[in-house]
Amino acid sequence: MSTTYERAGRVRTEGSKPTLSTPQKLMVFVLSMALFGLANIILEIIPDVSLGPIDVSVSYFVFVPLTMVALFSPFWAALGAPLGEIVFVDLLMGDFSGLAEIEGFFQMFLALFIAGSLIRDPRSKTQIWVGAIMVVVIDKFLSAAVDLTKVWVGLEDAEYVEGLPESMLAIESIGFGVDIVISGILFGAIPAMWLIPALHGKIEPLMGMRPRVTGEPIPGEAPRAGWFVVVAVAIAIGSAFFAFLESWDVEIGVFEPEFLEQYGMSFLWVGVGAIVLTTIIAFVSYRIGIRDKNTDQQVDNNDKVDA
Repeated sequence: MSTTYERAGRVRTEGSKPTLSTPQKLMVFVLSMALFGLANIILEIIPDVSLGPIDVSVSYFVFVPLTMVALFSPFWAALGAPLGEIVFVDLLMGDFSGLAEIEGFFQMFLALFIAGSLIRDPRSKTQIWVGAIMVVVIDKFLSAAVDLTKVWVGLEDAEYVEGLPESMLAIESIGFGVDIVISGILFGAIPAMWLIPALHGKIEPLMGMRPRVTGEPIPGEAPRAGWFVVVAVAIAIGSAFFAFLESWDVEIGVFEPEFLEQYGMSFLWVGVGAIVLTTIIAFVSYRIGIRDKNTDQQVDNNDKVDA
């Protein structure tokens, strides 16, 4: 009589949670910043399209930052992406709104952070679709809520127009749906469902990182705790405060020389050059940091052998 033993459960990994070194965090942050900045520079070339009060243009290429948060640390990738838009597009192109930019930064960071943490398996098309749509839902919902609040509390003198809050709600709702279809699906889920699985397991080792595996903790993921919900709500409210500053005519740090209008679309190459330079500096810093870390480990190993 023979007995067959069958192992059940998941394989144990070293440590409770994978960690990233400082050079790796920096590289993820800068790479996300550079790619989303470049994506938004490309958007500057695409003309805006409107049907009456409804904007049917592409708000952003969701698949670009979604790929970063799905493959790497959601926190550092989500932190870098909106900053890339602010630095390489708004600031360098001369369309920087000062503290009012913090509204968009908070909203996009929160959206990408949560979406990246939801994608446990980068090969799952269902999770990728959920993540892509979640980015647009969170970002645009918070933005629409701020716009409606401005109207209802009268920060923009809209209370004098009869029926405007109701019409504003309809416009925001239609625009919300259009953004989900265009940015969330056409330029989000559809390209991401091909790109993310294609890059999974191939690009992470180039940066010395382990590919994301189903069932294992994700470094830099959103905590599954009640306090995180409180913090997320606080961030959303904080973003609304910075949006109100613009309505209150509080212009701190505003920089709007409008370089694109002065020098034409060729000025976009300045942003591209800045992205390339920043990426090169980050890569060199990453290589130096990894080399120093390996040197320190080798010295420690030699000391242990001598001891």
